[in-house]
Amino acid sequence: MNDHFETRAIRLQGERSQYREHSTPIYVTSSFVFENTEQGRRLFAHEEEGNVYSRYSNPTVSEFENKMAALEKGEAAKATASGMAAVFSTFAALLKSGDHIVSSRSIFGSTHQILTMILPKWGITHGYVDLADTSRWEREVRPGCSKILFIETPSNPGLDIVDLRWAANFAHAHGMLLMVDNVFCTPYLQTPLEFGADIVVHSATKYIDGQGRALGGVTIASKAIIEELTFVLRHTGPSLSPFNAWIFTKGLETLAVRMDRHCASAETVGLFLEAEPLVEWVKYPFFPSHPQVELARRQQRAGGGIVTFCVRGGYDAGVRFMDSLEMASLTPNLGDTRTILTHPASTTHSKLTEEERLRVGITPGTIRISVGLEHPDDIIADLKLGLAALRKK
Repeated sequence: MNDHFETRAIRLQGERSQYREHSTPIYVTSSFVFENTEQGRRLFAHEEEGNVYSRYSNPTVSEFENKMAALEKGEAAKATASGMAAVFSTFAALLKSGDHIVSSRSIFGSTHQILTMILPKWGITHGYVDLADTSRWEREVRPGCSKILFIETPSNPGLDIVDLRWAANFAHAHGMLLMVDNVFCTPYLQTPLEFGADIVVHSATKYIDGQGRALGGVTIASKAIIEELTFVLRHTGPSLSPFNAWIFTKGLETLAVRMDRHCASAETVGLFLEAEPLVEWVKYPFFPSHPQVELARRQQRAGGGIVTFCVRGGYDAGVRFMDSLEMASLTPNLGDTRTILTHPASTTHSKLTEEERLRVGITPGTIRISVGLEHPDDIIADLKLGLAALRKK
């Protein structure tokens, strides 16, 4: 098949049924029928491949998994009921008591909670490293115990960039697997496995869906890793529903077109904010002002749809700015057709202490904007309302 991303995202699909459908159907069923008792025995004994129960596998879910594996240039994939289910289940499949995770400090708030509040109950520890100081990463490695290096790039919400090839070499030199959260870029903008990563995770809830409709997640890795993950998922049950999987496969068909528009509009919005005196700073991976712009350009197709900025005046100014908007949505999601603004200090990263937030670049006035598909002039007009509210102070 043609190797262009857009063609694979559209044309890779499940086997056509006897009804000769053009668009793949949704297999909404909890279980599957055996031809006879012997086939049931073979399926449960793993002597024959096939669907048994939708908690284990489902044709609609398998289509989504196969597409994601192909688009991320991986061997196999396994879908889950949410992005956090993908992160946690992957940890659970690969770690045991006494193991250790080295993680970048700049990670999503719920991942932070897994590392600090949940995994320690089972004797799994972690150590944080700062993206800006890779010379100190080795101090957090515990020989024989550190099994996974976990990073987000670009980070959420600071948009810091990690050199994927360097990180992969570092992880492998210390006997670790490199696990990358690729939510902000999607496989259209960045494919970490091609830079040496071992595992990629996504919240499909975000750009893969693209319209804020469905929850889901997916892990892409080698067949051996996915087999270990499949065992955990089969018996713990965070299964992706066939309906949500169908939504995601349809979302993938327009992912390239949408991401091109998200990126173009994000650049326009970011340039507007950079010229605004009431904005203290703006971060966008492809801007010359970004300290890692050259690295971002080497490993990403474009800058992405997220812009992070800080309004002058701290926490109260950030809240006043947010509450003065009329069109943009105030919600913790991102990657929607609709423009979304989030105040991390009061929502997604509120469980971190102020010191922890500051260490990952989240100041009290930091705002993350997921630039939608509305006309960029209308997005900017809405942001001007927030800025006007700050001028009235």
